[in-house]
Amino acid sequence: MHWSDVMAGRLAERGQRHIIATGITPSGEFHIGHLREILTGDMIARAARRAGMEAELVFVVDNADPLRKVYPFLDPSYEAFIGHQLGSIPAPDADGKPDWKRFNEEGWTYGDHFLVPFLAALKQIGVIPRLLPNLEAYRSGKFSASARIACDQREQIREIVERVSGRELPESWFPWQPLDSKGSLDGLTITGYDYPLVHWTDSHGESGSSNIEKGEGKLPWRLDWPAKWGFNSITCEPFGKDHGAAGGSYDTGKEIAVLFGHEPPIPLTYEWISLRGQGAMSSSSGNTIGPIEALQLVPPEILRFLVANSKPSKAIEFDTGMGLVNLADEFERLSARDFDEEMKDDSLSRRKRVQLEDAKVALELSAIDEAGRSGAASVSFRHLALLAQVKPDDMAVWESLQSSGAIDQPTSQLVDRLSRMRSWIESTHFPDDMRVDLCAEPDVAALEALSDAQRRVITALKRTIEAADWTVDGITAAFKVAGEEAEVGMRDVYRASYALFMGAERGPRLAPILSNCDQSDIVSLVNQASALTS
Repeated sequence: MHWSDVMAGRLAERGQRHIIATGITPSGEFHIGHLREILTGDMIARAARRAGMEAELVFVVDNADPLRKVYPFLDPSYEAFIGHQLGSIPAPDADGKPDWKRFNEEGWTYGDHFLVPFLAALKQIGVIPRLLPNLEAYRSGKFSASARIACDQREQIREIVERVSGRELPESWFPWQPLDSKGSLDGLTITGYDYPLVHWTDSHGESGSSNIEKGEGKLPWRLDWPAKWGFNSITCEPFGKDHGAAGGSYDTGKEIAVLFGHEPPIPLTYEWISLRGQGAMSSSSGNTIGPIEALQLVPPEILRFLVANSKPSKAIEFDTGMGLVNLADEFERLSARDFDEEMKDDSLSRRKRVQLEDAKVALELSAIDEAGRSGAASVSFRHLALLAQVKPDDMAVWESLQSSGAIDQPTSQLVDRLSRMRSWIESTHFPDDMRVDLCAEPDVAALEALSDAQRRVITALKRTIEAADWTVDGITAAFKVAGEEAEVGMRDVYRASYALFMGAERGPRLAPILSNCDQSDIVSLVNQASALTS
């Protein structure tokens, strides 16, 4: 069974109605590492619905969390907001400075600034969750029942956290963090408690009281998480391996949830997505690719496939170079298969049948539309990358594909994919091994670096290229005949050809590239080069 169906089976044992939660603190730019969590939740919800259950995906916006430091993308003036809740401070403008005008006129907050583009990316990949803003939940009193239990039974809460996590809490620890006289959660000393008020003295020498029922503060994370499981009726939640580690916040949370009067959700721990060669992504360090940027390069169904086709326990290395090409090729190969027909074969081994079932479900979960299935694009990723480089006009791409019989008319899927392909080619992520940079005129330096034998190849190509059948096979045959006439091996033929056509020593396969170029233009280039090397 696919991992999503395994989770659906676990949910079925608990009932027929489920709320699957994901949640992220909007402290910086969201990256595709965050997509693993919400796509994992979306796929569990889809699997539950496919199994006949009612299932809803929700997204908890942790905008009650504080700004923890001045990140590199922020102006130093944000130092004044450290400790302030993300849903109550102004967003940064283009220069990283607080945008007071928009904050005062529109209520545009720091949390909104990073959340809204992420939601736009989610919509592109077929995920539209119900939003649960945490700050609003505090202010409306939804946390007050759990907060009262925590404050009334703080010694029992302390015992759970210290025993399960293995770390000792400071003597001054209290299970409610009030807002101080400046609106910060940092630097307060608790001086007393009588529900709903928590009394405090802050670092500015001011004293006051925090009203729990009005959300004038928040619970520490290890209490905040299990509290919202209860009033949001969460039955399942995927989360990163840091929360799922022994003694982590899920281990303490599931005991605290029982104290709060409800069951903890069924968990699913997932591994990180890292950037190839750069390690785990981090918003604060800048080691990220944002979801909008990723979707400019990657078709959304392939980004979904990346998560659907990987077990949650397996780390994903996101490679925007050749790894993306290989992923897309795998997606296209699987999309072209008829799994239902293949599984009718009674001779299939159990292992092969499981592989087929997993691949079939992964493809179904890759579809943007839950009711649909991702289909093959009829043109390989590699071939589209080639065409997009040698034909700058989209219409020329479609004409080439039509003349070769690959398509009748471009589908909306192909049009979308070509647009993303052009963005990928123009980015720094496009792999050098696939980059096509044909010479408009002979590269004198590259030609002068050739040996006498290699120059004879160019003289021979003058005739064989002009006479070639202008197909991949015909051009390959022209290279072979030129080598025979020049009495050299194919290594020298391609060394001379790359110098001639690309001004380089090596590159992507030449025959498919040249076959998509105008033959007369290529013949003209060969004639010019032959005149220089004769």
